[in-house]
Amino acid sequence: MQILFVMNKKSTFVDRDLQMLSNYYEVVPLSPPSSKDNWPGYISKTKRAMQKSSVALGWFAGWHTFPMVYYAKKYRKASLIIVGGYDAVSFPEIGYGAFSNIKESIPARYVLKNADIVLPVSHYLQKEIIKNAGIRGDKIFPVPTGYDANFWKPNGKKENIVLTVAGAKNMRRVKIKGLDTFVKAAKLVPHAQFIVIGVEGVARDYLRNIAPENVKLIGYTPNEELLPYYQRAKVYAQLSISEGLPNTLCEAMLSGDIPVGTNRGGIPEAMGNIGFYVPYGDVRATAEAIKKALNAPDELGLKARERIVKLFPKKRREEALLKIINIAPLLKYSQLLKRAAQVPGNVNVSINPGLSSSVEITIDMKKRHFISP
Repeated sequence: MQILFVMNKKSTFVDRDLQMLSNYYEVVPLSPPSSKDNWPGYISKTKRAMQKSSVALGWFAGWHTFPMVYYAKKYRKASLIIVGGYDAVSFPEIGYGAFSNIKESIPARYVLKNADIVLPVSHYLQKEIIKNAGIRGDKIFPVPTGYDANFWKPNGKKENIVLTVAGAKNMRRVKIKGLDTFVKAAKLVPHAQFIVIGVEGVARDYLRNIAPENVKLIGYTPNEELLPYYQRAKVYAQLSISEGLPNTLCEAMLSGDIPVGTNRGGIPEAMGNIGFYVPYGDVRATAEAIKKALNAPDELGLKARERIVKLFPKKRREEALLKIINIAPLLKYSQLLKRAAQVPGNVNVSINPGLSSSVEITIDMKKRHFISP
């Protein structure tokens, strides 16, 4: 089976899916050009690839997946969209989310409405898709991202370190990830070292100007160098206004960090009843929660690891994606079958996602005849 795999930017979790799927299928990766002048060529490439492919899979709903879904629909090929966060939400107060502006909401809504299967990484995003895109829920299958517990693991005794990791180059990212709250909270917890990884440019300059002496700012760090920071830190803070399923939080919990997070988006799906919750943007509450986490026994971090190992293993995502991709053509034609039924009640096609790693399909033929058109 040939799969068209469309992505708009390189990232660890997108690369993981691409590499995994390449072990089972003939995968044709495609990314949009950086120049607007090259978009006609990109659309033509998408059209040709879609004609030859059986299934199309795209990461994020936007302009880059618009042609993929359009041509999949035209050639009656199955199309799947993985929703990661930004493409499902709306926070106009900080200009975040595809549905916070017309320019990005138009392609996001079209893609989500016309794709055959929508695969958000969290149940929170499933609700946001239904609310913001106005689509039915029976074609949405939440499939969380998966994590390698053999790589992200504790190593040695924890230190008096509070860590947060977030790619941020501008002030909008600072607000989205709550980095200003993190740095300001450090002033109220002077006995601990606070580390921010992933900040550059304007974001770094701003945080440096407001940071007390116990804050260390570090730029982009690859996974191999990031792991020791997770392993040394006792507390990990995820203070975002919204998240799909936060990758860095899950990695930190696997590494034995005690989580402190906002009760926003997919953060509670990762944390559950482990760790400490704080209101978004509340500096004093954040500082108090971090103090509690620093004073908590290290065993709480091991419980955090157990939760991620149990709920979000790498293998479970692989199994779920493979199952859904393999039945995607059937799901496509089951929808055609619904529309083709001439008498209401003749054919009932029920698709039940069940667990994140299983899909149940029932086709109930209530009568043995159809009325010819």
